[in-house]
Amino acid sequence: MGNFKEEIAKVEAMIFDVDGVFTDGGIIPLANGDFIRKYYAKDGYALAYAIKMGYKVAIISGGRGDTLRKRFEHFGVEELHLDVSDKLGCLNDIIERLGLNRDHVLFMGDDIPDLECMKAVGLPVAPADAAWECIEASVYVSEFGGGKGCVRDIVEQILRAHGKWALTSEGVTCSKDVKSN
Repeated sequence: MGNFKEEIAKVEAMIFDVDGVFTDGGIIPLANGDFIRKYYAKDGYALAYAIKMGYKVAIISGGRGDTLRKRFEHFGVEELHLDVSDKLGCLNDIIERLGLNRDHVLFMGDDIPDLECMKAVGLPVAPADAAWECIEASVYVSEFGGGKGCVRDIVEQILRAHGKWALTSEGVTCSKDVKSN
């Protein structure tokens, strides 16, 4: 592994866990089996902007629920894998299907179920409040916690390294731009 700034310039795909990464890990169960999660808006913007800039983005989460699914569909995430028990198998499938070089794949995880995926890619990263095992496995630990800007932090660094950050001030997730089914 070389210099982190040099390594992030090679990133061709970003893969994220959800609970504890996009959220602080707190969930409120609803009677219908879904959950309420609180997200950090700037994380969502950065994710949608990366997709708009042509980056491959995937979500692999053990989490489930319609609100979770709709949240990431709204941003344009096509590789959306929820209620996953075999995260490593899912990661390997994505890498194979998309023809990715695993050394140029980033995975951000925060807890034990993410460790295998973190160890299987070239750029494992974690939020500041991740489990110690994930922090040890990371080549970069954001100064921000889960649900508090860690996704924005890493996405912005990657896009800046490629000269693609803040090229346009247009919004990227307006509801009028979302296709209805």
